[in-house]
Amino acid sequence: MKKKMLAFTLAASVAALSACSGGGDEKVMTSKAGDVTKDEFYQEMKTSVGEQALQMIILEKVLDDKYDVDDKQVDAEFDKNKEQLGENFEAFLAQQGQTPDSFKKMIRLNKLQEAALTDGVEVSDEELDKRLEESQTEINARHILVEDEETAKEVKEKLDKGEDFAAVAKEYSTDPGSKDEGGDLDWFAYGVMVPEFWNAAYDLEPGKISEPVQSDNGFHIIEVKEKRKTDDEKITDEKKDEIRHELLMEKADENELLAKVSKLVKEADVKIKDEDLKSALDLFKMEEQPAEGEAPVDVEAPAEEAPVEDAPADDAEVEVEEGK
Repeated sequence: MKKKMLAFTLAASVAALSACSGGGDEKVMTSKAGDVTKDEFYQEMKTSVGEQALQMIILEKVLDDKYDVDDKQVDAEFDKNKEQLGENFEAFLAQQGQTPDSFKKMIRLNKLQEAALTDGVEVSDEELDKRLEESQTEINARHILVEDEETAKEVKEKLDKGEDFAAVAKEYSTDPGSKDEGGDLDWFAYGVMVPEFWNAAYDLEPGKISEPVQSDNGFHIIEVKEKRKTDDEKITDEKKDEIRHELLMEKADENELLAKVSKLVKEADVKIKDEDLKSALDLFKMEEQPAEGEAPVDVEAPAEEAPVEDAPADDAEVEVEEGK
C-alpha cells in the first residue's frame, strides 16, 4: 500500500547539518588547498538543503515528543526491507542517497507519522474479523472490463438476456490479459485485485453477475464462479496486529496529517533563531485540514509494521541558532 507522508529524503543531509553544532571555527576538513570550518560547512548545508532539512528535524522532534516508536520496530522494518531487496539492498541505499543509519531514521520518521495519522482512528472487532476472513479467502471469477458506464450497462443487459459470458467478453472486454480467455481470471486472493473489484466479488454469491463496478481501470462486470477457504495456518497475534494496522491506515484520512502536525508544532512553541531559515515553519502554518483535492508531500514508505502506541508528551521547544 502506498502511503502519503510529510517525510523528506534528506536523512543523510540532516545528519550532516546536525553535526555542525559546536565551535564555528572548528575544522571539519583540512587540505593544502584550504580548510573548511564547521561554520562554513553549516552555511553551505543551510543554503543547499537547510529549509527542507530543518522541516524534517522539526517534524521528527514534535512527533517523537508525542508518540512512541520502539527501536525494535525500526530494526524489524529495516531487516524486512533488507531481506526483500536481498543483494540489491546496498544498491538501493546508494540510489536513494542513504546509509543504513539514515534509512533507519527515515523508517522511524514514517512510523511516527503513521502514529499521528492513525491517532483517533478506530477499527472495530467486526471490521477486523471480516478482513481476517477475507485474507483466508480465494475467489475464482471472470470479468468484462469496458471504458465507460454506458457500455457496461449494455454488456450487463446482454448477459441478463442470457448471452454467453465468454463470447461477450471476447467482443467487449478491454482487458488484454483475460479477454481471449472469455474474461477468466482463475483463482485470486485478497490484495491481488484493486479494492473495488475485490469488495464486489467478495460480496457476490457464486453464479451471480454483478452490476457495473467502477475502478481506476474502468467498469467491470463480474461473475464469481467459486469461493474457497485457504489452508493457511492459524492467524497469529502478530498477523492480527499487522491487519489491524492496515485497516487503520486505510481508514485514516491522509489529508489530515498536515493539520495534525501543524497543531503539534504550534503547541511545541517552535522558534527558529536563524533568520535565513524562518520560512521553514511556513509548511506547518495551518490549523485546519487541507481543502479537498490538496495532497501532502508524497513519499514511498517502507514496508508496514505493527502499530505503535501513544506516549504521554511533555511540552517541547525546538530552537535553531545560526552557525552552531
